[in-house]
Amino acid sequence: MIILANDCIVFQTPSGEGYPQSAETLSIEISGDTAAHFDAEFVKQAARAVLHYFRDELGRQTVTMAEFSQALENVLRGFKLAAAVHTESAPRVLRSDLCRLVADSNGGELVFFPRLRDELRSQLGKGPQMLCFQGIRPCVKQLAGARRWGPRCQGLHDHIVEFLRSALMCEQPAAACALVVR
Repeated sequence: MIILANDCIVFQTPSGEGYPQSAETLSIEISGDTAAHFDAEFVKQAARAVLHYFRDELGRQTVTMAEFSQALENVLRGFKLAAAVHTESAPRVLRSDLCRLVADSNGGELVFFPRLRDELRSQLGKGPQMLCFQGIRPCVKQLAGARRWGPRCQGLHDHIVEFLRSALMCEQPAAACALVVR
């Protein structure tokens, strides 16, 4: 048995065959008036979230293309409705570089997490619809002092993601702000 990568799921065809796919390799096309609301990167992030939902939240290894498409459509429809409520035509995305935060944190994890919370607060003060923290893999490897990804790196990765989720809920519990960590 071959073990799937963390970012893959098996898409089952109507004939019963299965093909492993990641959000990176999926080709997604949006048509109609919905296409004007989302750029390609946003749709790719939404596909990653749906893949994560099926694989990690529901614990599924296989999914049909129809199930995946329906879930992705529901997610995008929700963001389209949220965008219609706001006057902006596309979600306002603010990005933060985790590698820069690590470079500024000479004290390692002890200094990194307070700076990460400060960065989150600073970005939330600008009223975004989506916060994107980029560069988590190199950030984790630098914090862990690792050249290769290992169990310690995975644990630190999960800790950073959970820290950001918790901090976002503490700072703005009712906010309509999405969080993307990649």
